[in-house]
Amino acid sequence: MAARLLRDTLTPHARRLDAARIADLVAADAARPRDFALRVGGLYASFARQRFDREARDALLALGASAELAAAMRALFDGAIVNTSEQRPALHVALRSALSQAPAARDAREQALAARTRMRALVAQLEASEVTDIVNVGIGGSDLGPRLVVDALKDFGTGRFRVHFLTNVDGSDAQHRLAKLDPAKTAAILVSKTFGTQETLLNGAVVRDWLGGSERLYAVSANVPRAQAFGVAPERVLPMWDWVGGRYSLWSAVGFSIALAIGADGFDALLDGAAEMDAHALQTPLAGNLPLLHALTAIWNRNALGLATHAVLPYDERLALLPAYLQQLVMESLGKSVTPEGEPVGLDTVPVLWGGPGTNSQHSFFQALHQGTQTVPADFIGVVNPAHPHADNHAALLSNLLAQTEALANGFSADDPQKSYPGNRPSTLLLLDRLDPRSLGALIALYEHSVYAQSVLWGINAFDQWGVELGKRIAGELLPAVQGQDVEIADPVTRALLDELRARRNA
Repeated sequence: MAARLLRDTLTPHARRLDAARIADLVAADAARPRDFALRVGGLYASFARQRFDREARDALLALGASAELAAAMRALFDGAIVNTSEQRPALHVALRSALSQAPAARDAREQALAARTRMRALVAQLEASEVTDIVNVGIGGSDLGPRLVVDALKDFGTGRFRVHFLTNVDGSDAQHRLAKLDPAKTAAILVSKTFGTQETLLNGAVVRDWLGGSERLYAVSANVPRAQAFGVAPERVLPMWDWVGGRYSLWSAVGFSIALAIGADGFDALLDGAAEMDAHALQTPLAGNLPLLHALTAIWNRNALGLATHAVLPYDERLALLPAYLQQLVMESLGKSVTPEGEPVGLDTVPVLWGGPGTNSQHSFFQALHQGTQTVPADFIGVVNPAHPHADNHAALLSNLLAQTEALANGFSADDPQKSYPGNRPSTLLLLDRLDPRSLGALIALYEHSVYAQSVLWGINAFDQWGVELGKRIAGELLPAVQGQDVEIADPVTRALLDELRARRNA
């Protein structure tokens, strides 16, 4: 049903606009720069350089109405079972806003506030101690979100701790990260919902041994008995819940490291910014709804234009980790090929998301963006007011941001084809008034709601991730063989690779 609706809606407009150029669409519509833009608080978005006109945009809005996006948003906030394969709600919004009176949402909100009170008390205890450094041990959603926020907000907040992130099971990561720290002045947080994540437990054991005990070991988990068995006292375990997915969890006690880095008040401001975007996403009609327009634009680029990748290009070094964070949020949520009923989706879903910060990226992969054979739509993200005094640097940064979006859209013709730019490369521009906890919270929430809306339009489940489980299971089966045990291996290539590992070990 979703595939047919998308094709019937988008195909006529894609054919009609097949030869249209962004520069011509802008030139033909004097009001386009204004009418294809909107503002939510301190965040401004321009869709004026996307490859659709007013008629196609109206069709996209009609598509959103037909797919009942507004009702789907309400279901999310009310705690409906939107994660159908696991029969769970996805109530990450309850961690930061109280926009529903449904019983499930109210109960989740009460649990979230109680956990935040406990977290604030632990922050105060650590601030009164001699601890100077915090090591956050986690992977995936227990790492990417907090690491992004801590790195992005290093100019803000009152937190006095240096926060470090240990994620990769590669022992060299732990060796190099801990070598620069004093175990007598370091505390660690182990973040794992089940307290069974292999990478986190292995790294946690390394850190526990390095600390010389577990009295400065904290945990964020739904499995208090396992954390306690590992050596973490129950009063130092903060909760997680099955109604919050890992990649949506930075707003919970998973953000303990954030609160330590920028202070509890800074963490509250982060949540307030997300709550502002929540209210906008839930209450604003579709035509002026930023996350839903962002989602419809993504659908247009993927299914109407057939574009297979998407770049995220923050023009602020503090947002350098945003593409990596969004890779998990977008690709783990939308990397599905069947519906919850087990039927093929029937059309392409998630694009490959990638990117990097400007202006560094201009000197690496922008050549392909400008003159490569594949068109790559992009989100450019800029910050109007910097948190530093270097005005000339910031002016150069913003001029490059504006120049790149213009050059990608308009192109340039030269007598020498090697020096010509085809242009007609679509992009969305997002501008933050400043990068602070509130605006970052709003930006991340924008992407969360856009991802959910895309999943509704495609008819897939944005809140499970069965695709990552098979590799984990096989790795568990292979571990004894890699450790030297005599284990029967069915796959002939894997057997040959194990033989090579054994032959070359200590060579």
